[in-house]
Amino acid sequence: MALRLIAVHAHPDDESSKGAATYAHYLDQGVEVLIVSCTGGERGDVLNELVARDPKSRRDLAGLRRDEMARARDIIGFEHRWLGYQDSGLPDEGEPIPEGSFAHIPAEVSAEVLIRTVREFKPHVMITYNEQGGYPHPDHIRCHEISKIAWDLAGDPEAYPEAGQPWEVQKLYYEEIFNGERITTVYQWLLDHEPTSPLVAQFAEIQERMGKRGNRSTARIEVGKFFEQRDEALRAHASQVPPDSPFFFWPNELQRQAWPFEDYRLASSRVDTTEFEGDLFQGIKEENT
Repeated sequence: MALRLIAVHAHPDDESSKGAATYAHYLDQGVEVLIVSCTGGERGDVLNELVARDPKSRRDLAGLRRDEMARARDIIGFEHRWLGYQDSGLPDEGEPIPEGSFAHIPAEVSAEVLIRTVREFKPHVMITYNEQGGYPHPDHIRCHEISKIAWDLAGDPEAYPEAGQPWEVQKLYYEEIFNGERITTVYQWLLDHEPTSPLVAQFAEIQERMGKRGNRSTARIEVGKFFEQRDEALRAHASQVPPDSPFFFWPNELQRQAWPFEDYRLASSRVDTTEFEGDLFQGIKEENT
């Protein structure tokens, strides 16, 4: 039986900015990878001026983002499912979440669709966001909540009995890719090896802003050979990624030298493993394939 990984994301483009190199890495090893997009990104802003000139970006943003997702899927090679919920947008403080949107619907209701998907795909590993959603977007928080419900209940035959035969996921991870240790390490590498580089001043600003985040990760996956593939997938989401996006500010060769990893925190496990891991399937390959 092939190993299988499911990653649950809030919007199309999240899968490419938060873990695409990891998915490419595991696909290269023969792992089956399924990406779940909870919403269609219908209420997102168009951040690329060139795309904003396309009438489709105003007439049918949902359709445009589906097309972008299909291109990213083909670039990395994963399977993909839409849960089918509406983007909640990012309401200003004091504004209500739109009625009927993903974050408005109770988590225990939305979780049924994800549990059905888990039971059909039968993943060994699940990746999603941490308790704060990675950042406090209502859809990211709801994504975490329904993923946690699926982790807890997908293997319970008495929970959601109409959602298929029970399947118990073995390990649950939260992505911790944009951690402070990574920022600090890359900045220090620049200071040590290229102190006259114009990147130093720019990284100093990033270090000041993000370097204090800390690092709660427990798994470090070496994926540097897939950084170009990751970037190509992210560029496929052109409506969300302007040409000068900070995602492309870090030269890939610099990243490979300083931090060729994507990082994750083991949130819960049903198999024995170690405190620090270099493989998300550690403890599973020997026992559960």
